[in-house]
Parts: sequence; structure tokens; C-alpha cells
Amino acid sequence: MKKILSYICCIMIASLSYAQTSQTPSILEADIIQAEKLIEAYFSPMAKSFGTGLNSGWYNTAKPHNLGGFDITFTLNTVIIPEAARSFIIMNEFEGVFTSDTDPSGSTIYGSSDVTPMVYANSAENIDVDFKMPGGFNIPAMPLPMIQAGVGLIKNTAIDIRYMPMLNVGDDIKVKLFGAGLKHDLFQWIPGIGDAIPMSLSLQAGYTSLNTDLKIYDQRVDLNTKATTINIIASKKILMFTGYAGIGYNSSTTTFSADANFNLDGIKFEERIEAKFESINDLRTNIGLRFNIAIATIQADYTFSKYPTATLGMGISLR
Repeated sequence: MKKILSYICCIMIASLSYAQTSQTPSILEADIIQAEKLIEAYFSPMAKSFGTGLNSGWYNTAKPHNLGGFDITFTLNTVIIPEAARSFIIMNEFEGVFTSDTDPSGSTIYGSSDVTPMVYANSAENIDVDFKMPGGFNIPAMPLPMIQAGVGLIKNTAIDIRYMPMLNVGDDIKVKLFGAGLKHDLFQWIPGIGDAIPMSLSLQAGYTSLNTDLKIYDQRVDLNTKATTINIIASKKILMFTGYAGIGYNSSTTTFSADANFNLDGIKFEERIEAKFESINDLRTNIGLRFNIAIATIQADYTFSKYPTATLGMGISLR
């Protein structure tokens, strides 16, 4: 257990030095939970943005395809990073175990690229371990591209599949995505009234899994995000334009893991760490517009949530 915390700390730092000792200090088992919280505080904005982005872009109309109808759409969901997600307050969570030398706040993975000097206070061996919290990527938004295909089934129901093969995002991030969704017309179950209302109303649900291989200071970590959304969507088509809006529920969880076979300043770590981050559960609303000529479609929408998301898409749709 003592080695586990050593490993966790090493995931988070660029370099590590020990005050007045060349030996690896003993790490208190009681501090392992605090170290996991430190990792979660750093990575959770990425996990939450992925969860929100994965739950976006599922639809551009409330009307399901007719039987045998289909569409293929490329979408780009761009999650806007809120200012509050760019840093976290160290003293609020970690006072007495992890403290900052110069700043009470540290960068998250989306924050400033500046490192934060910190100290781990080991009371058992009466020594302090100096290390540096890494800086972030310093980016204002996280784009999530994906390809989605849908096909119409019986009873005004359509199924959607989204997929992205292993994709390199620069040199430091690799992502792979798969998801499935369902859209079902609701007005068909309201005889008379449903036919009289000049719009479409559907229930939509979707599940997406995203595997992310991330490089932080020459060390590989994995984030596996599973996102689920349920929405009520309405749309109205006028000539070549379809306006649509939805309200629904977001849910996502992320598991963090990292292999141990690496060296840091000549120290070899052999343990593997795996931690499950706190779930994100919130309401979402969105509004959008689709433009179509013949079978070609272009869509744009905006999702209002804790992590706002702008979606652009283009594709083909038939029946």
C-alpha cells in the first residue's frame, strides 16, 4: 500500500526530490485516499468535459427515419471549458498532507502550464517530500469528433451507432469511441391529437464509451469514460430548415488507470493504480438548426450545461 501512494504521486509530478535524504520515504497508508483526491482534482475536468461532449450531437431532428431510411453524419462536439475547471484549491482538500509552497491553488489538466511546487508532509518519518504538480494543457475548449450512422426501424423508431477508431490527437492523446442510441416517436401513441400537432416529438437515449490514452510528462495514463443521456426532443421543419430543441439528463463516470513499468529519477515503480472518479449527473438543454438540400444536411446546435457544448455536423440523410 505504501508503494501505491508513491506511484500515485509520481503520476502527478514532473520531478521529485527528497529533503536531506536519498532514500525513498515511507508513505502513510492513511494518506492514500488524499493522493487519489489529488489525482481526481487534476483530471476530473477532462473526465467531465468528455462526459458532456459524448452526450451531445445525438440528434438534429425529433422525427425518426422511416423503415429503411438512414443517415451518416460527421459531428464535432466542442466542449467549452469553464473558468472554474481550470484550477482547484489545494488547501480545501489536502491541508495537512499536501500543501503548496507558493500558491493555494493548482492547475487542472486544462489550466495554466505553470507547475505548482508542493510538499507532502510525512509525519511518521518526520520528513517533507517536495514535488511539483504538473501544469495543464492551457486550452479553452476540448473538441470531440465522431462519425454517427442511423437507420429507421418499425414503429417510428431509429437506432444510431457512433464510432471513432483509435485517433491520435497530437503526440500526447489517443482516443477510441463507440456508442449506441435509440430514438422513438411519441406522438404516434396519442391518436388524433398527435396527428393534429404540426411538429415531431420523440424520446431519445444514448450510451457512449470513450477510451483515452493520455501522456503526462512522459508517463501514460488511461481514462475510460462511460456516458449516458436521456432526452425529450421536439422539432419543426419549414422548407429546407428544421429547428429542434431538447431537454434531458446527463450521466457519466470515468475510471483512471496507469501502468507501473516506468522509471522516475532512477526509481522503478511496479504497482498499477486504478481509481473511479465521482460521477457527473446534471440536466441539459439544447437548441439547434438543421439545413438540408436533397440528401445533404448541415447542423449546428448549442447545449447548455455545466460544460457548454457547441456542435457542428454534416452528412447525408434519406427518408
